[in-house]
Amino acid sequence: MMDIIIKRTEQKYSDGVQALYLSPSVYSQTLHLPSQSADNWKKWLGNIPDHVHSFVAVCDDGVNQKVVGNVALKLETAERRRHIGSFVIAVHDEHQGQGIGKKLLNTIIDLADNWLNLTRLELTVYTDNEKAIQLYQKFGFDIEGEHRQFAFRHGKFVNAYTMARIKSES
Repeated sequence: MMDIIIKRTEQKYSDGVQALYLSPSVYSQTLHLPSQSADNWKKWLGNIPDHVHSFVAVCDDGVNQKVVGNVALKLETAERRRHIGSFVIAVHDEHQGQGIGKKLLNTIIDLADNWLNLTRLELTVYTDNEKAIQLYQKFGFDIEGEHRQFAFRHGKFVNAYTMARIKSES
C-alpha cells in the first residue's frame, strides 16, 4: 500500500515535478509545454516567490518516493485584490482518480480559509476537462464565464472556463 503525503514544494523535488509535467494529460490540461528542461524546473523551484504557496503530493511505497501531484496557490498582490488566490493543479496520468486531487485541493483551501483569510479562490480549466470541473464543483467552485480560444493545444484552439469559490460567511 502506498501513502500519499502532501509536502511543501522544494527544489529537491524538481526532477519529480518535471516528470509530472511531462505526463501527457498534465501538459495537455495545463499551459505547460511538454519540453521544459530540468534546469528550468530546478531554477523555478529554487526561487518560488513569497506570494506563491506550492505543494507536492508524494507517493511513498516504503522504498521509493515519487511526485504524483502538484498544486500552486498564487496570492494576488494588488491592494484591492489581496482577498483572492488563484491556483493550478496537476495529478500524474497514472495516479488520477485516486483522491490525490482532493488532497491537494483540501490543502490549499485550508490554507486559504484558515491561514491567509482569502475569501475568493479562482482557477481556469479547459471546457473539455470534465473530471476536473466535477471535482471543483464538489468543492464549491462555480463556472463564472468562458474564454473562447483560450489556448493552443494539439494543433487547435481550445476554450476554458473561469471558476471561482467564494468563502461563505458562516
